[in-house]
This record gives sequence, C-alpha cells and structure tokens, in this order.
Amino acid sequence: MRDLRIVFMGTPEFAVTTLKYIIEAKYNVVGVITAPDRPAGRGRKLQQSAVKEFAVANELPVLQPTNLKSPEFLEELKSLKPNLQVVVAFRMLPKVVWQLPEFGTFNLHASLLPQYRGAAPINWSIINGDTHTGASTFFIDEKIDTGAMILQKETPIELKDNVGSLHDRLMILGAELVIDTLDLIKNDKVKTISQKESEGLKEAPKLTKENTRINWSLSATKLFDFIRGLNPYPAAWTIIKNGEIELNTKLYDIEILIESHDKEPGEIVQEENKLKVAVKDGYILINEIQLPGKRKMKTKELLNGYQFETGAKVL
Repeated sequence: MRDLRIVFMGTPEFAVTTLKYIIEAKYNVVGVITAPDRPAGRGRKLQQSAVKEFAVANELPVLQPTNLKSPEFLEELKSLKPNLQVVVAFRMLPKVVWQLPEFGTFNLHASLLPQYRGAAPINWSIINGDTHTGASTFFIDEKIDTGAMILQKETPIELKDNVGSLHDRLMILGAELVIDTLDLIKNDKVKTISQKESEGLKEAPKLTKENTRINWSLSATKLFDFIRGLNPYPAAWTIIKNGEIELNTKLYDIEILIESHDKEPGEIVQEENKLKVAVKDGYILINEIQLPGKRKMKTKELLNGYQFETGAKVL
C-alpha cells in the first residue's frame, strides 16, 4: 500500500467539495495550490478563492503562484515532497509541474470524456440537449483533457435541471469519483484506458459574450436547452427593443409553450402578469428576468411597474 503525499490544485466552489472529501477520507494533503487573491466587488477588495478559504480554515499550506514555471514556485512545490497531484477546476499545468510526482497528476473533469473537452462541459451538455453526462478522472498529459482515463461515472440530465442543479450534482459525484481514484492509486490497482478519438466529439469551449447570446430563430426546445444551460451562470442574454429603447437583458427561468400562432419570431407578448416571446413553433414564457441596472427578478414582479409597448421584440 502506497503512502500518498497529495498536493491539491483548484480554485472555485466545485473544487472545495472534492478537497473536503479528501480530507474526510483521511488522505494526507501536504499542500494546496490555488489562484492568487483578486480584487472583486464595488470596493475592489482582494478576495480569496473558495479553495483558499477552505484550506486556510483547515490549516493546510497554501501556494498561490502567478507563474507556474517560476523557479521560486517550483522549489516551493518540490519542498512539499508530493508523490501525487489532484487537479479540480484549475488552469492548464506546464509539463514541469504535472510530471513532478512519482504517481502522476490526475484531473477531475465534469463530462464523460472524450466528450466535452474544454472549459464549460456542464453548460454545453445541457445546451446540446443531452440526456446524460457524468465525471471522469484521468492522468494529465501534454494536451487538454486527453490523458489516459482512470474512472468514469454517469448521471442523467433531467428536464428540470439547469446548469446550477447539474453543477451541484456533479460536484458530489466528482468528489466521490476522486476518492475512488485515490483508493485505486493507493493500492496500486489503477488500470487506465486511452481516450478514443472519433468523429462527432462535442467540445466545451469557454463561454463568451458571443456564444451566450440567444438566437431566436431556434426551435422552442433548443431555446429551452440553451437558456437553462446558462442558468444561473453566466446567463443567456438578448436585446429587448421596447419602443426606441434597447435593453441588454438576461433571461433565467423559462418554460416553453408549443402551439401554433401567427406572430413574428421575436415578438413580445404581454398578457397581464405574463411575458412571452414568440418563436417559430410556439412561445418562450419568461419567468425570471434581469434588465440592465436591475436585480434579477420574477417577471410578475417586473410587470408590476414596467410596461412593454405594442411591437416590443427581442433582437
């Protein structure tokens, strides 16, 4: 049985759950590497990453390098004498870092690899209308998310899911998968499987202003998947033209109504306390919305004090 000395690398809340599981499983975490503190909020105060907050609270040594190739950082890392590194939602590692430990460096990825390599696998699995996804652990190599796989575990994507609910479910499933992976490595029982390259692999590129804008020419079902795949973060957006005013608007919770109508796609229909957008095969019923400079709110609440003019539409 191997005596593991683990360095953990991660930054957001998603990674905290895995680190918590590792600590609770009594594995020896000799150090934590996370992003540098960054200014945030109106006061631009320095804010620690979620992983740093957890590590400090649990009295774990923390390193926050700005340059992963710097001699100073590499010396600090070597001084921890890790023989295994675990990576969850961190940045791309240089070879000099991932090849350092005796037992390698493995990553947790929130998809069933080789599908959805990239930065936003949870979002894209919903956007593309998939009915299942999962998590994978694999040993890091020189490319992104291509290394030899260790374990995988599936979970269904329900119609009621948005990216928030699926994120939280994968956060737990992924943490459990990491513990199973550590048990295999500790007992020297890992049997890896090479990722198979094939046509039609779906990618998970970084979410941008361009690829999160709503395309109102899509069907109601595709729009439903697109919007829930970005709810609550970073949120799908559109421009509402209300008279002469153009409003950069985020949409969150929606429903779809499949029915025939004679309205132009993109036309906004206000009925008492309901707001609908006509699409080619029905309507998108908006339940939650955020206008510029306003907080996110229920549409019913918005319509108590805001009026959409006849001819209002989305662009």
